[in-house]
Amino acid sequence: MPLHDVPVDRMVRLPELSAGDVAEAAAHDPALPAPVVVSPPDSRTVASFVAGVIEFLDTLARRLMPGWLPQADGFDGPRGATLAAIRAVAIERARATGQSSTFLADLAERSLTGRPSRTDRPLRPESRVAGLARVLATAFRRERLLLVIPLAGAVSDIVRAGSGWLAHHGRLGVWITGPDRQDVGITGPRRWGSRVTGPGRPPAVPVTMPIGAPHPRSAVETLLEAVLARQAWAHGRIWNGTYQPAPSRNPIRPDLQWPAERVMVELDGPEHCRPEQYDADRVRDVQLQLDGFAVLRFTNARVRHDAQAVAAQIEHLIRARRHDISKGQQGG
Repeated sequence: MPLHDVPVDRMVRLPELSAGDVAEAAAHDPALPAPVVVSPPDSRTVASFVAGVIEFLDTLARRLMPGWLPQADGFDGPRGATLAAIRAVAIERARATGQSSTFLADLAERSLTGRPSRTDRPLRPESRVAGLARVLATAFRRERLLLVIPLAGAVSDIVRAGSGWLAHHGRLGVWITGPDRQDVGITGPRRWGSRVTGPGRPPAVPVTMPIGAPHPRSAVETLLEAVLARQAWAHGRIWNGTYQPAPSRNPIRPDLQWPAERVMVELDGPEHCRPEQYDADRVRDVQLQLDGFAVLRFTNARVRHDAQAVAAQIEHLIRARRHDISKGQQGG
């Protein structure tokens, strides 16, 4: 059964597929919705299940600005004039696209500042999930959003009802993957392989899809992404996402990050050689290192000269961090 035949506007159970099967197939097939893998929240009620998924989508959307609000590119810091400007461009875009201006302005402001919502009346969950579905689809350059929920075993009434609610009000697809049997750890699900990718042969080299995208005016970011996209190890990367460990700290937007491995990559143009910018970069790097991140910096000239060598250096660090994480989990 090709994925193109699976409905994208309701909840569907796909017991013969894993979340990885679906995400990989949909990632490099622009005819399919943008896949977002959501671990099912540990919920006792339908309302708490829905709330958990919405909060996950909200966090992802805030990380992906300005992917869904290109007019906000270049805005930085929670200053008063900047807040007014970003709310203005969000309202303008909402009017142009038929979205809720209250929702989009609030999301844009929270993305910039990392602060809680300032709206007097909290938006209804129906409005939030519909708005987030559109925002995330836009960020991934797709028409629709697809939630992929990995679940081994039977689907509970809470997950079934919550997924149906999300699909209906978000106008999106919710595909629940994984086998119905409980012995998945022994036999594993049957993989469909290339049959889920639609017509044509699958690529000889794995294609990995990032969250976010290189800056549209950065040829260097585009060049590096072209190399990373063909590397199986490069999964989990976020381009131009937001990092803010606490509301009291201003958010930053690194060029490239691997959050799971806690790796940041910065691509520096000539302006980073100026004394004041160089000092600011060092201060930020030290703070990130105190937060547990490894920080790599490459000049634009180096990426242009040998993007493959830059990718290889990043790969070495990513693999080392994954090895350390794996050893820590085994030891625990």
